[in-house]
Amino acid sequence: MVDGKNSTTTAPTATTKGNRKKTLTIALAIVIPIIVLLVIFIALWYCLLKRKTKKASGVDREIMSIESLLFDLNTIKAATDDFADSNKLGEGGFGPVYKGKLRDGQEIAVKRLSRTSGQGVEEFKNEIILVAKLQHRNLVRLLGCCFEGQERLLVYEFVLNTSLDKFLFDPTRRAQLDWDTRYKIISGVARGILYLHEDSRLRVIHRDIKASNVLLDNKMNPKISDFGVARMFDVDQTRANTNRIVGTYGYMSPEYAMQGQFSVKSDVFSFGVLLLEIVRGQKNSSFYLTDSSHDLLSYAWKLWTENRPLELVDSALGNMFPSNEVLKCIHIGLLCVQEDAADRPTMSSVAFMLNSYSSTLDHPAPPPLVGENRSKELHWSATRSQYSVNELDASEIEPR
Repeated sequence: MVDGKNSTTTAPTATTKGNRKKTLTIALAIVIPIIVLLVIFIALWYCLLKRKTKKASGVDREIMSIESLLFDLNTIKAATDDFADSNKLGEGGFGPVYKGKLRDGQEIAVKRLSRTSGQGVEEFKNEIILVAKLQHRNLVRLLGCCFEGQERLLVYEFVLNTSLDKFLFDPTRRAQLDWDTRYKIISGVARGILYLHEDSRLRVIHRDIKASNVLLDNKMNPKISDFGVARMFDVDQTRANTNRIVGTYGYMSPEYAMQGQFSVKSDVFSFGVLLLEIVRGQKNSSFYLTDSSHDLLSYAWKLWTENRPLELVDSALGNMFPSNEVLKCIHIGLLCVQEDAADRPTMSSVAFMLNSYSSTLDHPAPPPLVGENRSKELHWSATRSQYSVNELDASEIEPR
């Protein structure tokens, strides 16, 4: 017989079960919204962080990359002996250029923005932003810059033989430029412009291709310099217009000098002028002083139509040049300086023609400066505008 007192157990009541269920429901009602809000917050934070990172990879990162190039003013002063006249290499529209040597022995060239410069701070920033992004063996390499007080300085690699014009237009020194050297310079400049137009991550129109903006290293390899007035294009952009024309008379295409319209074909025109100058050893804009023709382009065209093109060749070369190669260069030069921009070749075509000995070249049309009235008209338009400056939106950059 079982004892009733010892066998008695307490079973959960309906009230207890109800209280537990109610407590669990309340807890879930509180916790689930908190978890949902936390997930939403994390998602929003992640999206915001991703957006900031993306922005930093654009404009912010661009500015940061420029800031990383900043030089201390005292470093540059020490390198140039406080901008001593004995270290002055020359002077251009930007201002004077000085040779310097850093503490590690590296030689540099320092461009110092003059307060009276025709170019301004915007051109200065333009050159930094562009050149910092461009890397090619036929472009001068930017090492850094300096913004301190009133000083605006650009620090470049030092290029031993200064600029092409110092050789090409000097009656004595141009004899140092044999044909092989001249052809190397022509081909190198073509490659540099092709990189700007098609092969870099930007599409850049230089707008001031000329002999004084081509530097020569110790092996006479050319390096394009001075990007103060260069302009960036969108990938699918073909031309642009401006009311503020910059450049150098004698190298500017007619549509740019007279209408403010520029494109990759504007640089092609300038390259054509430079090519003919290298063949001739004489400057286009001063050619009228020595010949009845109004400029080098007119003279080259005259000889071409009279089947006497080799008379264009610099007398300093004597007969020491390959006729076929020189003829090809003259032909390419005349194709590049045709009046209608649409008729001019692209720089990729120019590079191909320079490297090919079997391609058939098109017949060139007359260059734009044939005829005295047209020459005077273009000269007036160019001189009226050549000292203006281009506009550029750029953020202020201050040294840290």
